[in-house]
Amino acid sequence: MTAPKTGLRAVPRTVWALGLVSMFTDISSEIIHSLLPVFLVTGLGASVALVGLIEGVSEATASITKLFSGWISDRLGKRKLLVLIGYGLATLTKPIFPLAVTPFEVMAARFADRIGKGIRGAPRDALIADITPNGGRGAAYGLRQSLDTVGAFVGPLVAMALMVVLAGDMRAVFAWAVVPAMIAVVLIVIGVEEPRGIARSVERGPPIRLADVRGMGRRFWSIVLLGVVFTLARFSEAFLILRAQGVGLPIALVPLVLVIMNVVYAGVAAPVGALSDRIGRRKLLAAGLVVLLAADLVLTLFGGVAGVLVGVALWGLHLGLTQGLLSTLVADAAPAPLRATAFGLFNLATGLSLLAASVIAGLLWATFGAQATFLAGAGFTLVALTGLILAGPRHRDREAAD
Repeated sequence: MTAPKTGLRAVPRTVWALGLVSMFTDISSEIIHSLLPVFLVTGLGASVALVGLIEGVSEATASITKLFSGWISDRLGKRKLLVLIGYGLATLTKPIFPLAVTPFEVMAARFADRIGKGIRGAPRDALIADITPNGGRGAAYGLRQSLDTVGAFVGPLVAMALMVVLAGDMRAVFAWAVVPAMIAVVLIVIGVEEPRGIARSVERGPPIRLADVRGMGRRFWSIVLLGVVFTLARFSEAFLILRAQGVGLPIALVPLVLVIMNVVYAGVAAPVGALSDRIGRRKLLAAGLVVLLAADLVLTLFGGVAGVLVGVALWGLHLGLTQGLLSTLVADAAPAPLRATAFGLFNLATGLSLLAASVIAGLLWATFGAQATFLAGAGFTLVALTGLILAGPRHRDREAAD
């Protein structure tokens, strides 16, 4: 008898395809985003507070959209169409960035791009849960996150190469981001298969009703609360880029910040996801918070390029230890007919939290300086870690029941 496949070998083909779609989309996005904060501040005259507002509003928009796309996906019992629409819309926004002449045009493009992210996010995450056995979900979500993050460090590398080839012309660099975005759309069409018999929500009415809230259960809402506090401690990576530039990293090398962060992130996410299937999620989440606390302190206390890059690497380690696990916890806790809606609710809550975190970070930076921003992040991290420790016995009981 052939032994059943385990770990990454058991991950379905469609999950690999979705991971590659995420990878090419992130290559496209990070070609732009690795330079965008500097472009806004030095090229278009935006303040750091406005950068925080743009990033926060953009992510909150994505989260609100995920709520509605998740509900629509559950109502239709369909995932692939919404995934295709979401990635397609993001592709259409890419030409706006090289043509922008004011920060508000960039904000509009980011707004539309994040709507695309919101449309695709919950159906994609629900599709992974639909096609992956319970015992392999950590590996599946970790793999998709790792491939996504490969794109997140390849994109900045491409941006640095293009900055050299194109003599530092950021607008010309942005124009090249269209190519990998189009590849991602083609991969969805030819590589993503939707399974038959997806559980459908038969309820009609608004996206979220009191009955839905009750139906999610206390366990799901405890995970939402955990995600909110996690997100308050982790504001936009745009501030990492601005911190590195502020301590003397040349503009042409600024994308190196996201390269370092995402190399660590990509290398950690998949093995951590697979490990969580064996030992549980809570200890790994706690370790991620300890690492984030260390990252904030390094970014506060060290003012040289080397110190900031160490802090950036720790930030990436934190992401690898936590982000895939939070998605896995949602998939574990959500009722199958409301799975995409559950992801929408979770992303709505954490997106609004990220909006608050990024606005607070921008205001602190503008008023008191960069160190105040990262000290505030350390404070929120301590709150999240304390809450996770206090909830320890309940989380252990739940993990044992999975």
